[in-house]
Amino acid sequence: MEFNRNYQAVSADEAVKLVKSKDKIFIHSAAAAPKTLIAALAARGAELRDVEVLHLHTDAEAPYASEGLGGAFRVNNLFVGANVRGAVQSGRADYIPVFLSEVPLLFRRRILPLDVAMLQVSPPDRNGFCTLGTSVDTSLAAAQSAKVLIAELNPNMPRTHGDGVIHISRFDRVVEVDYGLPELHTPSPSDVELRIGQHVANLVEDGSTLQMGIGTIPNAALLAMKNHRQLGIHTEMFSDGVIDLVERGVITNEHKAKHRNHIVTGFIMGTKKLYDFVDDNPLVRFLDIAYVNDTATIRQNPKVVAINSAIEIDLTGQVCADSIGTRIYSGVGGQMDFIRGASLSEGGKPIIALPSATNKGISRIACMLKPGAGVVTTRAHVHYIVTEYGVAEMFGRNLRQRAQQLIAIAHPDHRERLEREAFEQLHLKTW
Repeated sequence: MEFNRNYQAVSADEAVKLVKSKDKIFIHSAAAAPKTLIAALAARGAELRDVEVLHLHTDAEAPYASEGLGGAFRVNNLFVGANVRGAVQSGRADYIPVFLSEVPLLFRRRILPLDVAMLQVSPPDRNGFCTLGTSVDTSLAAAQSAKVLIAELNPNMPRTHGDGVIHISRFDRVVEVDYGLPELHTPSPSDVELRIGQHVANLVEDGSTLQMGIGTIPNAALLAMKNHRQLGIHTEMFSDGVIDLVERGVITNEHKAKHRNHIVTGFIMGTKKLYDFVDDNPLVRFLDIAYVNDTATIRQNPKVVAINSAIEIDLTGQVCADSIGTRIYSGVGGQMDFIRGASLSEGGKPIIALPSATNKGISRIACMLKPGAGVVTTRAHVHYIVTEYGVAEMFGRNLRQRAQQLIAIAHPDHRERLEREAFEQLHLKTW
């Protein structure tokens, strides 16, 4: 592809000189985190004070969150990834509980006013247009709202179709880099995860529109859908598992009401195979997450199946997905956006899928959530809970019936105790 060279690049050290003390900075999401700019920003820690750093999950080192730079930077997370989890749990960083669909509003309404957005983009085409590549999500709103835009131009960043198109003239500083994007290699699903995936796939009808997260359970579900027909994708993100179903002709998007014949997403995270798949591929549209995750958009597609995970579920159907007790682990993200959107879709099925127990044998179905645990999906919103032992249908069920169904799909080692606790603590007789 012919690229436009009508711009002047500077070093990363020079570019981040635009950052001032007390600025609010947004860092591009997931695989698009601009690691050269991040390193240069952290190197200025001795001369900066009270800089607020905002982002979703970023798949890059986060030196600005280190204990030694506490006076220079304070991280305000919209979703907590592994690189800042320790800082949040120790109190050195903050967490904002918010639906993913509403994060753009925080920027556009200046509830969280942004001074600087640091991005990683594909090089400009012959007309001077770059793209936000693998992450349009909330990054588009940040780019539209920030006073100053600093960008890395990386030839390894896929050129993607959709909303994330920005002219080179919009950037106040550009830095040329050349490094491969971080790759996420999801391990093969375990026997437990394969069983969960099969149960999920059994709920999916031909012609459904899928939303799924990332990880071995979504991949196991996709593996079990090889004999399905005419599926569509409308999701906040996807990974490598989708590619095989596209190539097999299982995913055709022909029955979608919104963006028929196209895959819609907000961002992606996976291997180079995935990045090559989306590069200049008009099949895939990367759109503003305020639109992608809007329940009014989601519900217009037929048979929306939302596949999400949880950390813990209580016997009444309350879903904890962002914390382990009081310890913040991840974030609210888009789970509720799609759980609600799927439930409003004609023939839709919102699903929470999880193993019945942790690797240490602790039941993930509990009589009551741990003290301090956050409820991401309420018991009024939950419809289907899936473990390796089957499917519990919650919609229209009273508390006693819910407890019965959830105990039936709990690990056998914990069922007797759960029955006893349901009676003693919740006054629910489940036998």
